[in-house]
Amino acid sequence: MKTLKLPMRLRLNLYAPFLGAGIRIKRLAPGWKEVDVEMKLRWWNANYVGTHYGGSLYSMTDPFFMVMLIENLGKDYIVWDKSATIHFKKPGRGTVFAEFRLTDQQIHEIKEALTTEKKIERVFTVEVNDRSGAVIAEVEKLLHIRRKDHNSA
Repeated sequence: MKTLKLPMRLRLNLYAPFLGAGIRIKRLAPGWKEVDVEMKLRWWNANYVGTHYGGSLYSMTDPFFMVMLIENLGKDYIVWDKSATIHFKKPGRGTVFAEFRLTDQQIHEIKEALTTEKKIERVFTVEVNDRSGAVIAEVEKLLHIRRKDHNSA
């Protein structure tokens, strides 16, 4: 029996935590350097006062920088989310958006740093915006990155 291979964007959109929170990946650029995410305000992702629940706002930003780096650095590297901070700027109403970007320069700098360092940490920041462009929240992700040690298997 053949297994149906779904496109990655569709697979991510069917991921239970995203599906349950109403999070949608609108665009996943080839090469994993650009990801655009949105979340509409629904009764199931609203808080007590009728705005976006903070946990859902964070969830829409959670895995992307880690996955983007894993995909761009390749199999010789290990990438982990180490910590995150979310700064709420104003209540989120309606549809909110986050755009994740990873540059060739960032990838080059990480690989270069790991030629002399065993492990590094880098901070990546993304804003969650409403339709008008107002910043709803700012999320900082601290990622731990290192080369795999192929001698200890």
